[in-house]
Amino acid sequence: MSENRSPSAVHSSSPAAPGPVEDRLDHAAITGRLRASGCVFAEDEASLLIAEAATPSALASMVERRLAGLPLEQVVGWAEFCGLRVAVAPGVFVPRRRTEFLVGRALAIAPARAVVVDLCCGSGALAAALGAAIAGAEVYAADVDPAAVRCARRNLPGGAVYQGDLFEPLPADLRGRIDVLTANVPYVPSDDIALLPQEARVHEPLVALDGGADGLDVLRRVAAQAPYWLAPGGRVLVETSTRQAPVAVAVFTGSGLHTQVAVSEELGATVVIGARPDGAAE
Repeated sequence: MSENRSPSAVHSSSPAAPGPVEDRLDHAAITGRLRASGCVFAEDEASLLIAEAATPSALASMVERRLAGLPLEQVVGWAEFCGLRVAVAPGVFVPRRRTEFLVGRALAIAPARAVVVDLCCGSGALAAALGAAIAGAEVYAADVDPAAVRCARRNLPGGAVYQGDLFEPLPADLRGRIDVLTANVPYVPSDDIALLPQEARVHEPLVALDGGADGLDVLRRVAAQAPYWLAPGGRVLVETSTRQAPVAVAVFTGSGLHTQVAVSEELGATVVIGARPDGAAE
């Protein structure tokens, strides 16, 4: 999960170049400061900050927060994900563009009016994207972090968001009914946390990053319980790294799931997909 990434707010819709002279001067000055601080996409970020700021004082505050290392998405308050503008708050995991691949794989196998559950939901970006794309979807999400739950409730006004550990807070009547179970679990090995960019290491919650000794502790827990919650033919989809994928497949298979791996070279994404045994695997 360590990467030099184009911030999703910039990726989605970079504003046009500033118009008035004062805006152009601001843009040049802000670009220079951002570039000096190490921002790879300084010019685009400056355009976005100018466009999003309501007042000059707000702009100055936003620039200072960005220079202090706060992720751009947390500065402007949103991230683009699967064509949606997803609210993001300070201290909440910022959805990555590569995770759009997981959503695409989920949509390829989701039935109409699917029951969708998003565990480790963070901002609720995956649940929001799936709910927007699946007609009549019944959407649930859960996260252990109270800040993430508050944020997800903003992004899922028509869904149900629960605070708690993985499956624990979900309504009991969902057991055996879930068609699509997504879990963007933390999968950075504990010893690698120190190697993450400052944006993630300092400004995103450790619980959303640290996956234990080999990065797969939470994945194991999801795999162990998933067969009891999935509907016949239901799938569980989990993001991991290419290096971890063989072990993740063994974990899924050991839990009785029919398992496959999907990879996007373009997005640098690896997704492990498990199907309940009484449903055909893709």
